[in-house]
Amino acid sequence: MSVPASAESPTSGSLTIVLFHSVCGVRPAVHAAADRLRAAGHEVVVPDLFDGRTADSVQDGLAVKDDIGKDELLKRAVTAVAPYSDRGLVYAGFSFGGAVAQNLALADDKARGLLLLHGTSDIAEGAEADDLPVQLHVADPDPYEPHDWLNAWYLRMRRAGADVEVFRYAGAGHLFTDPDLPDYDAEAAESTWKVALGFLAGL
Repeated sequence: MSVPASAESPTSGSLTIVLFHSVCGVRPAVHAAADRLRAAGHEVVVPDLFDGRTADSVQDGLAVKDDIGKDELLKRAVTAVAPYSDRGLVYAGFSFGGAVAQNLALADDKARGLLLLHGTSDIAEGAEADDLPVQLHVADPDPYEPHDWLNAWYLRMRRAGADVEVFRYAGAGHLFTDPDLPDYDAEAAESTWKVALGFLAGL
């Protein structure tokens, strides 16, 4: 279900980050991202909601996602974070994983932060995210996160009480942080990680 991680308390000053993969599954880029976060001193949990299945394109990944089903994926996500629920987690995710991370963060009143890479989710009426630090990194334009949607998402998050930052990367592909996919943009990816690590350091 998930990449093994210690359930012991993290060291002082570090965060416990739950990092959810995109519809392409737990690809090498996800492990590399987790290693980058660990190198910054954080504990990272990488749930595998696809139980080892991966894809080389968003289209193929969507087929895997649909095959497993929305309800089962949510159940797996909740199960994966349960052992760490007393920590005050930072939720993070890539694309589809960002949507999962957002839904869990908004349901967790102890959440310490939300880092979204390439993806968002709808926000229920009446949702509350009082002073939740949120950072989104997204391609500009992005076929899966159009401008009208992002503008409405930003306003809803602010209305829920979140402290939101949005960083857009002109000309990058949707999953621009994965060096093994056609969307990859090295400059945008490095800029994303530099800003994201600074965001995490401030939590």
